[in-house]
Amino acid sequence: MKVIIIGPAHPLRGGGLATFNERLARAFQSNGDEVTIYTFSLQYPKFLFPGTTQYSEDPAPKDLDIKVRINSVNPLNWIFVGKEIAKANADLILIRYWMPFMAPAFGKILRGIRKNKKTRIVCLADNVIPHEKFPMQTSLTKYFFKPIDGFITMSESVMQDLRKFTDKPAQLVAHPLYDNFGEPLYKIDARNYLKIDPAAKIVLFFGFIRQYKGLDLLLEAMHILQEKNSDIQLLVAGEFYEDRSVYDHIIQKYNLQNVLLRTHFIADSEVKYYMSAADFVIQPYRSATQSGVTPLAYHFGKPMLVTNVGGLPDLVPNGKVGVVVEPEPAAIAKGIDELYEKGENYYLPHLIENRKNYSWEVLVQEITKVAQIHS
Repeated sequence: MKVIIIGPAHPLRGGGLATFNERLARAFQSNGDEVTIYTFSLQYPKFLFPGTTQYSEDPAPKDLDIKVRINSVNPLNWIFVGKEIAKANADLILIRYWMPFMAPAFGKILRGIRKNKKTRIVCLADNVIPHEKFPMQTSLTKYFFKPIDGFITMSESVMQDLRKFTDKPAQLVAHPLYDNFGEPLYKIDARNYLKIDPAAKIVLFFGFIRQYKGLDLLLEAMHILQEKNSDIQLLVAGEFYEDRSVYDHIIQKYNLQNVLLRTHFIADSEVKYYMSAADFVIQPYRSATQSGVTPLAYHFGKPMLVTNVGGLPDLVPNGKVGVVVEPEPAAIAKGIDELYEKGENYYLPHLIENRKNYSWEVLVQEITKVAQIHS
């Protein structure tokens, strides 16, 4: 097939969406397909982007055809890009959807593509209802959905949200493992690289820091552990995507001595060190659809604590791959203790067995099946 993926990719920084799209493109290429990614020349206006920079310092991947075209706030650009992609006569468009802000640009581009009367359009919906409320979110999402032929979701909660908007063909597929950050390292080597005590008990919070991810709940849990004279430490690795004062206040209020902050953007080349350095990965989310941290932890062989929200428990069988707890500090603290009581080796066989279910090849197959319905 001739496949076009529309969504973030280089030169935008890695992170969930860009990393996923580039890995998915390689999966299609492995299937013998011709793949092009259309990414953004401007993804977010500066006032909407909470991080330090949107752009990567890494060189462009040499094995991928990436066209930097889409300006999210320029309607004339949307018309131009729609016409350009329509002329390519692709068999399949795979477009990502994660927030209503993108709906006007993507919706107009897709309407332009539909004019070629050939290309099938599949949406991989990361979120249907956004984590934070957005003006006119329902109307914008309906506008975006109209030209789409079928959908892929990666959690049951997103599928349920999707069904509130459309009865078009849709398939639930597990989020594949991130296997493009290198192989796991010996824990001692990773900790030496990060200048972390090789003998310490370390749990990891990884990824962009936003309110719905519940880092404040985890810091409160670390206070509970500190009060019990626990020697467990928390490593926070990721950039603040909101005001950090809430988190600094908790750390100062309790004089937390068991928290290590590495709160800068973690480049793709650094991911393996942070994941390999941890004993366990903690996802204390208040709300969630699915999380890219879960397949990352699977790849690096790290048992997890997740909260009982959204699609997180679906991927982390309680008592086997990790523990599932309520999104409350006391429950999180107790869950961390439970992880250490059982130990990494208890969870590892289940984790290795379970990760066989999360395949890029399966995702490619299901996208193709959805695209062919009614054709």
